[in-house]
Amino acid sequence: MFAGLQELGVANGEDLKETLTNCTEPLKAIEQFQTENGVLLPSLQSALPFLDLHGTPRLEFHQSVFDELREKLLERVSAIASEGKVEERYKKLEDLLEKSFSLVKMPSIQPVVMCVMKHLPKVPEKKLKLVMADKDLYKACAVEVKRQIWQDNQALFGDEVSPLLKQYILEKENTLFSSDLSVLHNFFSPSPKMRRQGEVVQKLTQMIGKNVKLYDMVLQFLRTLFLRTRNVHYCTLRAELLMSLHDLDISEICTVDPCHKFTWCLDACIREKFVDNKRARELQGFLDGVKKGQEQVLGDLSMILCDPFAINTLALSTIRHLQELVGQDTLPRESPDLLLLLRMLSLGQGAWDMIDSQVFREPKMEHELITKFLPMLMSFVVDDYTFNVDQKLPSDEKGPIPYPSTIPEAFTKFLQEHRIACEVGLYYILHITKQRNKNAFLRLLPALVETFSDLAFGDIFLHLLTGNLTLLADEFALEDFCTSLFDGFFLTACSRKENVHRHMLRLLLHLHHKVAPAKLESLQKALEPTKQSGEAVKDLYNQLSEKLELRKPSPAQVAETPSMELTLPTVPTPASL
Repeated sequence: MFAGLQELGVANGEDLKETLTNCTEPLKAIEQFQTENGVLLPSLQSALPFLDLHGTPRLEFHQSVFDELREKLLERVSAIASEGKVEERYKKLEDLLEKSFSLVKMPSIQPVVMCVMKHLPKVPEKKLKLVMADKDLYKACAVEVKRQIWQDNQALFGDEVSPLLKQYILEKENTLFSSDLSVLHNFFSPSPKMRRQGEVVQKLTQMIGKNVKLYDMVLQFLRTLFLRTRNVHYCTLRAELLMSLHDLDISEICTVDPCHKFTWCLDACIREKFVDNKRARELQGFLDGVKKGQEQVLGDLSMILCDPFAINTLALSTIRHLQELVGQDTLPRESPDLLLLLRMLSLGQGAWDMIDSQVFREPKMEHELITKFLPMLMSFVVDDYTFNVDQKLPSDEKGPIPYPSTIPEAFTKFLQEHRIACEVGLYYILHITKQRNKNAFLRLLPALVETFSDLAFGDIFLHLLTGNLTLLADEFALEDFCTSLFDGFFLTACSRKENVHRHMLRLLLHLHHKVAPAKLESLQKALEPTKQSGEAVKDLYNQLSEKLELRKPSPAQVAETPSMELTLPTVPTPASL
């Protein structure tokens, strides 16, 4: 409590204890100690007896004076840090720190010492080491001081950042597995600016401040974790962190990050969920502007494009462009905007391979994707238009033309072997589901059982699909629809992929009342958790079981229900008369 006072020649509790131990008249010793160490103000001595008359303890008086002086001192330190020439004010603060640092462990004086350190752009290394070595001091010091400690102690900074990164990933996963199924409010609904207000992004932004070294450390952590886990949410955080610093006008960092302007432009596209012509030209300019010898920047650009929010925007824009091309009677290879979207999708989807191999060059665009796969998707759009027009025409003797039920073998093969084709194909299926196009959905659904890297069983796609399927709620009453969706798709992966099990349970929790009882019963049996199932699956299954139990009529109600059959008297036939 009195640490450091002796070094400054100020008497403390230990001195008083020694005085009282070795004196013959304790009262006189106490009085002398008070006189020597009290507030040395002559006019005060005559006023103190008034406090005694009011029953105010001297401790309370001295404490209030001390608190007042400390507040004044804190104000003065802040004033020194903002006035006069830079060299002069920092010299004053360094002198003040030198005089006061010995009291840093004294709780009542500690705030003043910490305030002085906070305003020094460079605290002496010796003092930083003393703070770092003491857990309590380290915890008490301001983030401005911690930044100076962290920049030379990557392991310590990593310990501080690691829990935040884990929290961020957990928050993203919780959103994907949210119990709310909706088309309007899904994973991609929050605007970029709203997402950047999240606790983790704000804390990391504060921890980094204007320190380029710390920013680079965080980026390195994100790259390492992305490589280790393949978790694309780290790519989202990389973009969000840069844009959070952009929002605060931290030019010290934004000007040195070569991805800043590209990310800023892409952020505007994500906000609109569409890449318009003007921004497409800007983004192309950034990609074409990567000079020889600076190819390493492609690694960071690919990571930013690998952000699910960027992929979502690029894929939605691709589907929109394809629909426009159908109306314009134009082929995909004749659209520069579409080719740019595919180029960025390809760069984003190749992020992990590029960072892992350290070979920084754009992936080659597969010719067949443009000349075969995309025209095939456009033919599906034409099939829909043709069918819709045919439905409106008066039926002739042959009857209406049935909706095409087969899918080209090449489509299934593309989804299995080509990553970009698979991504675009999945977004097309999400598009037709959102359009409530049951026929097209059931036609293409079998192709989803085997896809590139099991993308169709990824959390982001299943989160969006389950949300869109709420628009087809009435179709769940049909046996054929449920068999195709559940038996033909979900249940093919349920036993080997727990996330699919969870998404299927989420869907049934929301739409169980639409499913036929017999089908629901068989699905309930199929979804029963095993011993290896996680707590999340067991919890969802229990919730579903409780809901289904509530829907069943109780045995008492069934017994009490009066029969609606009327007993008719036996009427004799004419032969028996």
